[in-house]
Amino acid sequence: MTVEPIAEPPLPPGFVLRRGVAADAARLSALAARTFTETFGHLYPRHDLQAFLDEAYAVERQRIVLSHPDYAVWLLERDGEAVGHAAAGPCGLPHAEVAPGDGELKRLYLVRGLQGAALGTRMMRAAMDWLLRDGPRTLWVGVWSENLGAQRFYARYGFGKVGEYLFPVGATQDLEFILRRPVQR
Repeated sequence: MTVEPIAEPPLPPGFVLRRGVAADAARLSALAARTFTETFGHLYPRHDLQAFLDEAYAVERQRIVLSHPDYAVWLLERDGEAVGHAAAGPCGLPHAEVAPGDGELKRLYLVRGLQGAALGTRMMRAAMDWLLRDGPRTLWVGVWSENLGAQRFYARYGFGKVGEYLFPVGATQDLEFILRRPVQR
């Protein structure tokens, strides 16, 4: 399967996309909790959501990821305010065909109201370039089964569904699709 290159649109005035650093941990923690809540918060009981946010997006956890050489995080800022983020690293999805060296897009979120303005495309391109910096390899991403827009977005990059798993947020078990992009030569 050959994937056509996707044009990288310029960022609008006032926007900056930059690689996150350890000093961004608190900022990333707040942004990740905000964007997850805006996107999925309506699906969960309040106590389950808060427990998930407290664990998954804890400041110290973000600092570890931001400092780890096997991971990369990008922050999208508008006039100095963080409004989007993307994260990538080694694949940790529960699929039998995940191999050592495979990469994963871990997160790609924008604050409400900024979707559809090609900003996600810029963040995706940064993550893909980083994941493929040492040459072609298999890439993975997990996506909520009912997030059809995200599934279409990832399909444009050559990702196709190869599995499913349950993603726990408290007592709620979300059906997630596992998408894979085979090695592109």
